Order: sequence, then C-alpha cells, then structure tokens
Amino acid sequence: MKKILLVDDHTDIRRLVRITLGSTFEVFEAEDGVKGLRLALEIVPDLIVLDVMMPGALDGLQVLGAIRSAPVLSNTRVIMVTARGQVSDYEDGMLRGADAYFIKPFSPLALVAAIKEHLGL
Repeated sequence: MKKILLVDDHTDIRRLVRITLGSTFEVFEAEDGVKGLRLALEIVPDLIVLDVMMPGALDGLQVLGAIRSAPVLSNTRVIMVTARGQVSDYEDGMLRGADAYFIKPFSPLALVAAIKEHLGL
C-alpha cells in the first residue's frame, strides 16, 4: 500500500484529503513543517501533500528543500497546496522541486487524481 503524508496546519484540509483518498492509501498526518519533515524521514512516504504557509520553525518551502536534499526521500513526490496563488509563488515552488502545485481552495478530486497520476496508479 502506498504511503501518503499530509502536512497542513488546517485540520479540516487534512481531513478532507484523507476522506477523499479513501482506504486506497496508508495516510499519515502532521500539523507543521517540523513534524512533517520528521515523519517523512521516519516513514519515507511515496508522496507528500505539503502546505506552503504553516506556523513554526519550518514553512512548506523549507520542508520541500529539506526533502529534496535528503537522499532517503529522493523518490518521494511532493504536491504543494497553498493559498499563495501568484505566478511567482507557483514558479518558486516548482523551481524548488515540487511535482505539482494546487491553489486553495482546490478540488479534492483533482488533487486525488494528481496523486494517483504521480504515483503511476
């Protein structure tokens, strides 16, 4: 079973994505960047859904940088989700190594379709 890590400070977003994913995946959750990175290194997920703007020591772009520099996570796909919808925000996320970028509010079904596409399902 593929492992998905949801990293978002909004409980409702994590719940919505988890429900939409159904029981097809093993889903893990973290509410901030530090916990998300720690959990990612521990479980080595196949894909991470990562919020950009989160409170705490690490925002999503910093977590993305750490993921991309960790050899153990080299095959992990990352889909960014954010309220920051400027072209420059999108370009920044993609240049830092995101595999996809969704702007909130987003369609949960479109997100799940992207997850399946990036996992080759």
